[in-house]
Amino acid sequence: MAMCSSSSSSSSSSSQKTWIIHGILAGTAIAAAIGARAYLTRSSKFRSRVVGIIPARYASSRFEGKPLVQILGKPMIQRTWERSKLATTLDHVVVATDDERIADCCRGFGADVIMTSESCRNGTERCNEALEKLEKKYDVVVNIQGDEPLIEPEIIDGVVKALQVAPDAVFSTAVTSLKPEDGLDPNRVKCVVDNRGYAIYFSRGLIPYNKSGKVNPDFPYMLHLGIQSFDSKFLKVYSELQPTPLQLEEDLEQLKVLENGYKMKVIKVDHEAHGVDTPEDVEKIESLMRERNLS
Repeated sequence: MAMCSSSSSSSSSSSQKTWIIHGILAGTAIAAAIGARAYLTRSSKFRSRVVGIIPARYASSRFEGKPLVQILGKPMIQRTWERSKLATTLDHVVVATDDERIADCCRGFGADVIMTSESCRNGTERCNEALEKLEKKYDVVVNIQGDEPLIEPEIIDGVVKALQVAPDAVFSTAVTSLKPEDGLDPNRVKCVVDNRGYAIYFSRGLIPYNKSGKVNPDFPYMLHLGIQSFDSKFLKVYSELQPTPLQLEEDLEQLKVLENGYKMKVIKVDHEAHGVDTPEDVEKIESLMRERNLS
């Protein structure tokens, strides 16, 4: 009888364990289903509120007063603002500056302006300060370089969407093909990415660098375009991070993101970059605009 009782007890215990296991599995499945539904619901609103910020400063070592330079009758900052307004993903576009001359000019053509501190070390920090001063809250901040007066709205939309579909990334940006003749130009920032489209490194030097020490005309080098998109929560973190060795050596603020282990999504676009780095670039931009009948 004792043996029979023991067997019955063992069978009952085994049965209870089986039901417990089934219960755990069922509970896990239900939780997973609820989680998936919650994620899908959240994903439709994930990083949905987007603001475009154009940081602009008057003092520049290479080209003082650059945002106000006239390009076929309009200040360069105005041309950048007008192109940015055409992007469909942006809910709002503002100019962030520490200079009243730039602010007055921008208000004159209808732009919203946020005054920021002179202590901002780069455009990203200026964007962060502007974000904090905006009344509305945003999920994504697009740092739009004011010296790209021919930036395509589709590229702005592209970097925003890239960040929206990559929850493991806190930053997104764009690259395009680099002309071989620009391979050794330190003003043309190069980029290399991994097989999944995440940034590995940025440099003013030629990357990758081969044994010959010369530009390989057959290699698909990539040129970094200045536009950058940030998760707004990370933007606050970024401003609190200390400058990093590679960032300081290359003078490229995006390297601080990589050096601290964060992921950056990169999209490749077909775009002929026309940034204004020096006064000589203005004439090139104007010639191109005349050729394309752009007013």
